[in-house]
Formats: sequence, C-alpha cells, structure tokens
Amino acid sequence: MEPLRGVAGRLDRALRNFLETFPLFAAVVLAAHLTDVHNELTEWGARLYFWGRLAYVPLYAAGVLLIRSLVWNVATIGILLIVVAVLFG
Repeated sequence: MEPLRGVAGRLDRALRNFLETFPLFAAVVLAAHLTDVHNELTEWGARLYFWGRLAYVPLYAAGVLLIRSLVWNVATIGILLIVVAVLFG
C-alpha cells in the first residue's frame, strides 16, 4: 500500500505518535492511582498531557512545525509531572 500523503499522512503520523505516548501516560496515571498520589502535580500533569495532545493534532495536520514541537513538549512535561509526583509525592 502506498504511504498516505498530505493531511491524511500527517494525521496518520499524529495517530502513531499518540499511540506511542499514551501507554506511558496511562502507566504513570495508573501508578499514581495505585500509590494513592493525587495532588496538584498529578492534576496539572494530566491536564497538560490532555490539552497538549488535543492541540497537537490540528497543528500537525496543518503542518505547523515549530509550534507543533513545542506543544508536543507540553504533553511530555505533563507526563513528567506525574512521574515526579509518584516518585516524590
């Protein structure tokens, strides 16, 4: 099958990127829940991940390069906040 091009190709790559990051997010949220760590870091981490991923999709689909990467980092920082909460919370 020929690779997707244009917006369809970018959306496919955005989905693949999501499928790579979501399991890590789910694992750290589960770890926070199992260790009963529910604080501002876990709340902000979840919010940053959610809103970062939500903003990432249209930016990726539109082909916006620099801002897309910055938004991806926002979602990653969200995951890191939850990891910090679990380790030091």
